[in-house]
Amino acid sequence: MEYTIRPYQSEDLDPIKAITVEGFTGVSLDHAIEQKLGELGGHNWRWRKARHIDEDVAVHAEGIFVAAGNDHEVLGYITTLMDAESGRGRIPNLAVTATARGHGIGRALIEHALNFFREKNLAYAVIETMASNPIGQTLYPACGFQEITRQVHYAQKL
Repeated sequence: MEYTIRPYQSEDLDPIKAITVEGFTGVSLDHAIEQKLGELGGHNWRWRKARHIDEDVAVHAEGIFVAAGNDHEVLGYITTLMDAESGRGRIPNLAVTATARGHGIGRALIEHALNFFREKNLAYAVIETMASNPIGQTLYPACGFQEITRQVHYAQKL
């Protein structure tokens, strides 16, 4: 599968949100909360997860990269955040369309983000995944990440 990785453009927002909702089904905190507590605040988990992309765009649009096919279709994306003072780069969101998975796009997006962090002279990068995400648990170590610790999430209805 042929693709290029390019900087985010405003017209990528809706496709990225669609990929997010599709890609994070069953592997996101928002989805897990809804499964346990039901729909909250008048919005479903898909709406809440898609808002994460709005936040990433608002905070650091220049750190979002898109994998696009030859027909310019968005096949995947990665978002980044940076804390230059602490030397930390963070990858909050990464997703690839179901039809494009298994072609190395996720790995290429991670490498692109890591090179972006290196160019900014950051010291380390972090990424996290849910225990329910076998792809993340396989891909991230294959890209050189080391598991540091595990976190347990709690929630309650108010």
